[in-house]
Order: sequence, then structure tokens, then C-alpha cells
Amino acid sequence: MTLIVVTKFHGIPLLRELAALGVTDFGESRHQEAREKAAELDGLGITWHFIGQLQSKKARQVAEYASVIHSFDRASLADLLASGERAAEGRAIGCFVQVNLTADPDRGGVLPQDAVALAEHIGTLPGLDLRGVMGVAPNDGDPRRAFAELRAVSDDVRRSFPRASALSAGMSNDFAEAIAEGATHLRIGSAITGIRPARG
Repeated sequence: MTLIVVTKFHGIPLLRELAALGVTDFGESRHQEAREKAAELDGLGITWHFIGQLQSKKARQVAEYASVIHSFDRASLADLLASGERAAEGRAIGCFVQVNLTADPDRGGVLPQDAVALAEHIGTLPGLDLRGVMGVAPNDGDPRRAFAELRAVSDDVRRSFPRASALSAGMSNDFAEAIAEGATHLRIGSAITGIRPARG
């Protein structure tokens, strides 16, 4: 189980405290903030996970500091990063295919039935290390039912790529349901860091 502490809007002092306590995996969803934190905390052995929606124009910049990106939702993004500097240097980027578990097309992620095709595309590209699938439960409804659907998608992906066995699911309000459905990566914010400071 990998615990990713989500530190959006929290300042450097808290991240230093968490690192001193042994936290090694941090999650961020805003590029500019994440880049500044990664630069400030360079040398602490932190693995940065980018967990937000990723714009193509910022993708290569994100790949400069993030070792893992949880929001691959289109082939063009994979193509872009496979041809980037990091890939050229032989430093593979960990990839999760984001699956949309809601009826809202603007939520982000591919439809469940399209996840295998995107995974197969990523799997053919150099410099990308397909880890598995990621999903966010809908704001209403039963989160466990959504995570069960994500697990089924994960099973489909693993038939093509047995190594892509990771399941990134579960946040502060629903991590128990995610664990029950086989989550291997939890993205936990306020349950660890407290209420997020209000910022722009």
C-alpha cells in the first residue's frame, strides 16, 4: 500500500515536518505550486505524484519533477510525454489511466469501456511505465460501488498488462471503501494534514 499525502495549498514547513516523520510520497494537483515545492524540497527523497487534470501545454513541465502522473486520459498526452526530455533520458514516468466513474463528461478520465485501449497505447510507448488505473468516486452515491467498477476495469487492463496491477483510489472520505476494493495507492489530504488553507 502506498500512502500519498495530498498537500495542495499547504506550506513548505508542513511538508518538511511530514518528510521528517517518514512520508515519502506527496500528491499535488496544481502545477505551479507543485513545481515550487519540488524545487524547495529537492534532496529529501520525495516522490512527487501529480494527481490533477493535466493540460498538454504543461505536461512536459510537470514531468520534470513528478515521477508519477495519475491522470492520463488521452492518447495525445501519452504521446507528448513519451517524446519528452525525461523519456529521452531513460527516466520512465509512472502512469495511471484515469477512469471517469461518474455520468459527468467534464469530470476527467476516460470512460470505463475505453480504459483498455488507452492502456494498450501507453504500453507501446517508450519512457512510460504503466502502473494501473485511477478513479475518483462520485460526490453522491455509494463509493464502494464506484470502486468496484474501477476494480473491474483494472482486471481488464491487467489481462493485457499483468504488471499494471496498481489501483489508485480513495481519499479522506472514502479510503475504507477503496481499500475494500483493492486499492494499492491512497490519496489522502485533510485526514492527515487537517483542513486545507483557503487560497486562490
